[in-house]
Amino acid sequence: MATFLHRLGRLAFRRRHFVALIWVALLTLAGVGAANAPAAGPSSFSIPGTEAQKAFDLLEQRFPGMSADGATARVVFKAPGGEKVTAKDNKAIVEKTVGRLRSGSEVVSVADPYTAHAVSKNGTIAYAQVKYKVSGMELKDSAKDALKQAAQQARNAGLTVEVGGDALSAAPETGATEVIGIAVAAVVLVITFGSLVAAGLPLLTALIGVGIGVSTITALANALDLGTTTSTLAMMIGLAVGIDYALFIVSRYRAELAEGREREEAAGRAVGTAGSAVVFAGLTVVIALVGLSVVNIPMLTKMGVAAAGTVAIAVLIALTMIPALLGHAGRRVRPAGEKSRLLGGGRTTAEKAKPNMGTRWASFVVRRPVAVLLLGVIGLGAAAVPASQLELGLPDDGSQPTSTTQRRAYDLLSEGFGAGFNGPLMVVVDAKRSPDPKAAVTTVTDDIKGLKDVTTVTPATYNKAGDTAMITVVPGSKPSSTTTEDLVHGIRDTGAGLKTKTDAELLVTGTTAMNIDFSQKLNDALIPYLALVVGLAFLLLIVVFRSILVPLKAALGFLLSVTAALGAVVAVFQWGWLSGLLGVEQTGPIMSMMPIFMVGVVFGLAMDYEVFLVTRMREAYVHGETPGQAIVTGFRHGARVVTAAAVIMIAVFSGFIGSSESMIKMIGFGLAIAVFFDAFVVRMALVPAVLALLGRRAWWLPKWLDRALPNVDVEGEGLRTAADATDPRDPDADPDEDRELVRV
Repeated sequence: MATFLHRLGRLAFRRRHFVALIWVALLTLAGVGAANAPAAGPSSFSIPGTEAQKAFDLLEQRFPGMSADGATARVVFKAPGGEKVTAKDNKAIVEKTVGRLRSGSEVVSVADPYTAHAVSKNGTIAYAQVKYKVSGMELKDSAKDALKQAAQQARNAGLTVEVGGDALSAAPETGATEVIGIAVAAVVLVITFGSLVAAGLPLLTALIGVGIGVSTITALANALDLGTTTSTLAMMIGLAVGIDYALFIVSRYRAELAEGREREEAAGRAVGTAGSAVVFAGLTVVIALVGLSVVNIPMLTKMGVAAAGTVAIAVLIALTMIPALLGHAGRRVRPAGEKSRLLGGGRTTAEKAKPNMGTRWASFVVRRPVAVLLLGVIGLGAAAVPASQLELGLPDDGSQPTSTTQRRAYDLLSEGFGAGFNGPLMVVVDAKRSPDPKAAVTTVTDDIKGLKDVTTVTPATYNKAGDTAMITVVPGSKPSSTTTEDLVHGIRDTGAGLKTKTDAELLVTGTTAMNIDFSQKLNDALIPYLALVVGLAFLLLIVVFRSILVPLKAALGFLLSVTAALGAVVAVFQWGWLSGLLGVEQTGPIMSMMPIFMVGVVFGLAMDYEVFLVTRMREAYVHGETPGQAIVTGFRHGARVVTAAAVIMIAVFSGFIGSSESMIKMIGFGLAIAVFFDAFVVRMALVPAVLALLGRRAWWLPKWLDRALPNVDVEGEGLRTAADATDPRDPDADPDEDRELVRV
């Protein structure tokens, strides 16, 4: 591996114009494809294998004209204090508004509140249900403007009017904090390298990689049904790993220059050693992201594969474009320990001889491993405590900020019609095989009315054939409550007896039931997914480190950091701690996919730091140092760079906390705090403490397994062997001869 990558690095350095041209051409091609691609439609949401999805598919088959996926809007009216919407003047305003709503070109139907019995018992609140031909994301701006104008005209007439539903849905906005995150990354790179040119290389290559990845996703979005969240996630992860991977290779290149090697050889060795770590770190991230497909939820699979593709591009760019740009930069990228004149010139000899912070910290941990280990584990355990109160759900209008019209409409409907009105359940009765369909439907209706927490059961609506019926059930509790979940299970339990008695099948669907099934499917898939991803990465790390205990320690450390991160997410987004500081306007259940998503992404990123830090230790140990000395050596060379990489990744992820979409905000915070815990507590404290306690046992591997495993040579031992035959720092050495030796 190291020998091959060494050749690749030297080739990219020599053919730098050609390599740079290839990547620029790919960026241009992807950009042109994105610009000319048809606009992406709305991303479909399906959960194969669930009852809610089965019912939804049945409705599309048996009720073909109902536009099941069309956008809806609920225009909610509230009379001024002391008045009713049934009063003559107020009724005239409502009816006039309904008339305006019906004039839209994309409107299928508008239900009049007074004929559809959509007026609250006290007569103060009413709503008009608007159904559109297309989904909310496909709805034209003119149709949305007409909806807003109709509501505003009713407000001007004296009523309180709010609009709920998905008709006013819009693409999320990330805000200026994303740019701030990149700016922080730039500052950290300048401080780390002491050179504007060296600092600019990782940023440039990361932006090119993300540009190619996101443009490709945009170009394929319509054909592959990719949503806006997919490209946002790919950009988030692609930026973070793209900067980090390039950072490690540039840092190793400067270290090789400091040892006196020529620039081409330094580039080759940087790619051969740090590049090997980049390959395996990227591979763990890709495994974790692609592994999301085992959950069998198409939306999650597409998000994972798209993000994995962006990570793969970041790896390829780090291995090829970075050495090419280093060749272009020439002497403007200085050896480690030297600063550019713009930033204050070089350091003195005394400063170079002084042990750096990484060396001092590692020496302290080696002397006090038990104290550091106990302090780190107790701290992470305390942060993980809130995770025991984790409540899962999917965001709806009730989780929107109170400043939005969707949230105010949600609250008005709850006030007028009860908490469960915003989450009605749709019961579908498939009586095609029943000898008496109407009798079967009547039995279902009577059984449901007898259940607890049922407020309303509407009369059944039949299809043209009369063999399928829809019944709307309004719970007494809010959609995200456990009481409503119990009601869904209760209705489904009645369906078991119905099939025995009448040969009819009962299915429950609707947004609330879909959310319940979605959460349950994710919970069921979490353990198998964790076993698959951790298992594959464990095997991969055994090959990299040629050890059993080091990969085991890495996996256990990951579990600590991800649990602590979930605890922090619960504390902020569910309990409301620091919610004002982070711009969280509405607390509530944690997004259902958050645990499994964090497990996948955080595991991949955690293994990045494990590979980058511990490979340096392994390299020192293989070359004859004692276990304690190897730990200090690993930190001397790697702590500064790993710290910079972690700060950059935290900055990039934190930039997405400013997003207007609660899902993106939660993911950004969760990943940022997880990287903080994993990099600074687990990898920088617990890892050296455990290795110090294990000593030589940390690198133990059964002899039979050592013989069976392939030698990937992450430490670059093959390069050192070749270097022993000819010193690349010797100005009299023949470069062609040197290349032949490297090929051997």
